[in-house]
Amino acid sequence: MTVFKKLQKARLSLVQSNLKKSGKNAFAKYEYFELGDFIPTIHKIFDEVGLCGVFTFGETQAFLIIHDTEKEGATITFATPLVMANNPKGQAIQDLGSTHTYLRRYLWLMAMEIVEHDTVDAITDPQEQARLNEVRKQIKVEPNFKPDESRVLFVDGLIDYGSKCTRLSDIVSLWKSNQSQVDDLKKNHKAEYARLQAEFAKLKENFKED
Repeated sequence: MTVFKKLQKARLSLVQSNLKKSGKNAFAKYEYFELGDFIPTIHKIFDEVGLCGVFTFGETQAFLIIHDTEKEGATITFATPLVMANNPKGQAIQDLGSTHTYLRRYLWLMAMEIVEHDTVDAITDPQEQARLNEVRKQIKVEPNFKPDESRVLFVDGLIDYGSKCTRLSDIVSLWKSNQSQVDDLKKNHKAEYARLQAEFAKLKENFKED
């Protein structure tokens, strides 16, 4: 059995395991998967099918490498750009821990194709939806243009992380912590920058200054 077949078998077993979400966003009123909701089940399934997941960092990306434990060198790699967590009231080591946890969670969701709440499509306010539609119309994409996948994942990750913030200051800090990559988007990936800007504007509108 190939490593791809094993991974697909593991995904199917995970779907049939009836996972429960324990994470709760009280402000936006939705639930989400925390690492502890699925990691124990994945480890059990991986052991049964002969897979092992290894999480690691590069300079600008984090990786989840799925190894076939029965065939040397057979791997599948999932990658995502680094999105740095930032808590203005926390310590650096806490931010590092939050970043590790977030990236591990995001990569496992990607690898196992675990379906989560979509913060973009869940907009119910007609006026807000109309505003975002106008922003999308202003984003001009060439007919054969294919956005840099790593930049798309970075924007997706930043939006996902931002959706779980509970204070306006956290939203602002998250943007500033990833300023260099945001500036690169603004300069070299204008469509993704516009998408990020629009979604962060929406997130900020959910909060009121104290």
